[in-house]
Amino acid sequence: MTETPAPSAYDTADVLVVGSGIAGCAAALAAAREDAEVRLLTKATRPADSSTDWAQGGISTTRGNPESLKTDILEASDGTADPDAIDVLLEDADDAVFDVLVDTLGIAFDETDDGELDYTREAAHSDRRILHVDAATGTHILRPFLTFVGDHDRIDVHQDTAALELLTHEGRVHGVLSDEEPGGRPIYAATTILATGGIGACYTRSTNPDGATGDGIAMAALAGADVADMEYVQFHPTAYAGGEARGGGAAEQDPFLLSEALRGEGALLKNGDGDRFMDDYHPNGELAPRDVVARAVGTEREATGEVVLDVSTLEGDFEADFPTIAETVLERGSDGDEIPVAPCQHFLCGGIDVDSRGRSTLDRLYAVGECARTGVHGANRLASTSLLEGLVWGLRAGKDAATRGADLELVEAPALRNSDPALPPRFAAEKFTRLQRTMDDYLGLERDPDDIARASAVLRRLKGEVDAYIRTRTARDLYELRNASVTALLIARAASENPDSIGCHYIKSEPESVAERPADD
Repeated sequence: MTETPAPSAYDTADVLVVGSGIAGCAAALAAAREDAEVRLLTKATRPADSSTDWAQGGISTTRGNPESLKTDILEASDGTADPDAIDVLLEDADDAVFDVLVDTLGIAFDETDDGELDYTREAAHSDRRILHVDAATGTHILRPFLTFVGDHDRIDVHQDTAALELLTHEGRVHGVLSDEEPGGRPIYAATTILATGGIGACYTRSTNPDGATGDGIAMAALAGADVADMEYVQFHPTAYAGGEARGGGAAEQDPFLLSEALRGEGALLKNGDGDRFMDDYHPNGELAPRDVVARAVGTEREATGEVVLDVSTLEGDFEADFPTIAETVLERGSDGDEIPVAPCQHFLCGGIDVDSRGRSTLDRLYAVGECARTGVHGANRLASTSLLEGLVWGLRAGKDAATRGADLELVEAPALRNSDPALPPRFAAEKFTRLQRTMDDYLGLERDPDDIARASAVLRRLKGEVDAYIRTRTARDLYELRNASVTALLIARAASENPDSIGCHYIKSEPESVAERPADD
């Protein structure tokens, strides 16, 4: 360790949380409950910048039958989920939901006409056990959570602040270097919790917000933390697939989900010939696991030109029971019962490898939420378990981080340079387009070994270019591009090392011989 920065040039905290979705808010709350001084950094400037705000369907509970939910999680994962991790989830699930969401935040989950909680069902669930608010549950959870955390006297929230690098020394993490100042501002903490969300910006079409650039995964991997299950990128089967906006003009291109709860309540998938097809792919039809439905939708779209979700078969009324989705669909230009859908990148089942308390392989570094790999999801995630996992592991990590001791150590922070002229305004965006097209073409719903190798080659070159630029320029968009490049490479590497089709990682062909293999693009 060498000289430390001057006292005025850094901030300190007992627990530092990076990210403001349900997992980050839960971690901050749990740490504050242990009387820790908490600092929460978030790139977000509004709730919609967080993936939690985009979550539609709901949050699963055990509804008094944890073994049934465990069976469903294992079956959805094709037997690859970690049973011990599932047990941790189920042990804490209902207490976490009712303590934090109902009692502390006062979330008004939907009720039946009799005043009882209205549990719904989604694909691959064998029972009605999912709490929801319309089909916009994430919004109704996150916004009061952010308000509660922001008003807490032991939590200091810094919005519009990105973490650029982890501060490490001899295998231990001591905080982060943030972009609060042009040359970087160190924030030192006894423990650091990454809750940075997903990787949607690595793909052209994603249900994630634009800021989901894999920041936490990349920073942790570059610092030497283990990652796992990175090949398991989940695609949601029913994202809105376009159409013309009412009154003319192009509809917005950002995809939005048609919640799995629609199929849980009876909506059916039909192809361009008007035929229902899911029974040909799985005995559970529309309620098959997500990876199966997504590939089936992709196959039928290619064969018949279109797939629609028919909401006329719902047990209830579409507009009355799903008003938010119905309104959004109408705004996008679809005013009938058949809504065009297509698969869309949705969730990363892998991430930073953590234990039952969210602890990574680096000392004093935790990870929770979508950037973490707890083992709960295995090769494919069961619907409405992401909010639950983020809540449970966020609470566990926050409590553990706050009770490990406040032995703060100031280590030297890297010096960031801004010595070269600024890059053209669209430089990072154009590189992102190249990255996204590579991921779309080679690491999407279906893969083959030769395409995975091509993706790796393209992504290595791209990362080399980004590294060269970032050495002499400090800009958030460049760091996000670096993080996305690192994350994409980790996905490609994991995919290349797994020859077996399972869950979200579907291999469609055997490798070509070297003689048959065309030159790289």
